[in-house]
Amino acid sequence: MGRNTPLPTPAPLPYNGLPMRDTPDELTVEDLLTWYEQGVFPMADAREDERIFLIDPAERGVIPLQGFHTPKRLARTVRQDPYQIRVDSAFEQVVRECAAARPDRPDTWINRPIERLYKELFMRGHGHSVECWKDGQLVGGLYGVAHGAAFFGESMFSRERDASKVALVHLVARLTVGRFTLLDTQFLTEHLSQFGAVDIPRADYRRRLRKALEHEADFYRFPAYADGEAALLAIGAATPAARPALK
Repeated sequence: MGRNTPLPTPAPLPYNGLPMRDTPDELTVEDLLTWYEQGVFPMADAREDERIFLIDPAERGVIPLQGFHTPKRLARTVRQDPYQIRVDSAFEQVVRECAAARPDRPDTWINRPIERLYKELFMRGHGHSVECWKDGQLVGGLYGVAHGAAFFGESMFSRERDASKVALVHLVARLTVGRFTLLDTQFLTEHLSQFGAVDIPRADYRRRLRKALEHEADFYRFPAYADGEAALLAIGAATPAARPALK
């Protein structure tokens, strides 16, 4: 998640005994979920390149849900509710926006076979999007995969100021309330580090992943149209006046 910086070059499939079939069209949702369970994730070299690679970084980026940091300026923005937040209302559109070329990123790791697989994941209830809308237009958001109590953040985009950041705050609130225990960002970027993201060794990541997969979480436990103050309260970043008094 956070694809504005160059990513490491993928290693070709097969990886760790997970076979790549003759054509990407033969890959299934079950394959994708198995990869996540094994601690690896798919990427492509380019939008029009149908090859799929499995990535297994030595250091894995995660955002500790109990240590999420909301910068003060962003907290003010979230509290002002500049966008309408929707969940899972335009998953396919979010994926397409994340795959679209940008001036600072002419190509993408999301090729068409990967896009197809994530659409199927969404239909199966594993794919989710958090979206920012303004004047009836989708202006930012993110998507990822929920499996057990783990959430694998895949990509985000923004067409209005701070839209993807606002979506991230709402995602973390949703995961916290829903009792998720792992938020995987794949790689650590400067963009994500401001929110408390850290790198952890592969072995540590896999231990956390195994524990997360042993439990169930509820992506919809947080209200669908909760406002910014509710999101900040859920992650412990609300203003003192908004916090409930201790009894």
